[in-house]
Amino acid sequence: MNRAWVALLGLVGGLVLLWNLVFFTVPQWKQAIVVQLGDPVRIVQEPGLHARIPFLQNVVYFDRRLLDYEASSKELLTKDKQQLLVDNYTRWRITDPLQFFRAVRDEAGAQSRLDDIIYSNLRENFGRQTLLEIVSTKRAQLMEEITRKSNEQVKPYGIEIVDVRTKRADLPAKNEQNVFSRMRTERERQAKKFRAEGEEEARRIRSGADKDATVLLAESGKQAQIQRGEGDAEAVRIYAEAYGRDPELFDLTRTLEAYRKSLPDGTTMVLSPEGDFFRFLNPPAAPRGRP
Repeated sequence: MNRAWVALLGLVGGLVLLWNLVFFTVPQWKQAIVVQLGDPVRIVQEPGLHARIPFLQNVVYFDRRLLDYEASSKELLTKDKQQLLVDNYTRWRITDPLQFFRAVRDEAGAQSRLDDIIYSNLRENFGRQTLLEIVSTKRAQLMEEITRKSNEQVKPYGIEIVDVRTKRADLPAKNEQNVFSRMRTERERQAKKFRAEGEEEARRIRSGADKDATVLLAESGKQAQIQRGEGDAEAVRIYAEAYGRDPELFDLTRTLEAYRKSLPDGTTMVLSPEGDFFRFLNPPAAPRGRP
């Protein structure tokens, strides 16, 4: 009985081993190459269960998903002779597993080629641009150009580069202080220029305002003199017209007004009562012919 169980277990184990030697599974996110004695003989890109020749053939799997590769920091020299410490990463995929296997064998070999190609393109493109263009104005355009060139160069390896980006582009510590000093000097120069232009514009505006104020005051004074002269002329005309209508009444009114203004309370004046100033205060003379 024990021998029967041992034989049964041995048979089951043999079948399982034979199954694993003959059949292999390709997951949805993988692709495979069947290699016979070191040479690839078949590409398997369909997921599912597949067969191979035991002991003669083995299976090499490759990821068909989008892969990431982060390169180590490297120093690059810009057009204006500034050193940059650049960290970059690459997103890539395997498009032709057979060509990939023949060219680089595995992902480690692919990353080594990617590192050389992308660093070369980074150095070439960054070397034609200034520091300001790299970190600000042309950064996106530069990365698109580097991605395009790098993708063309890795096609013989069965690889497609989807994107190349820089994670960091910093100055080496020894150059930071010099660059910051130059940036500060440049900003101070621009500030002085803008301040001088502002002061010049302020003087121009102030001079224009003073000129306009002088013109307005002169015009206002002119109009005031004209209107005052017209008012005086109208007053003289009215007085003349009133005087012409009743000269005696007008003379009396003017004389009483003179009394009021020249003889306020507490005023003492020594004048002859026979003078013309007090003619309205004297009693009227008796008519001729009466005693």
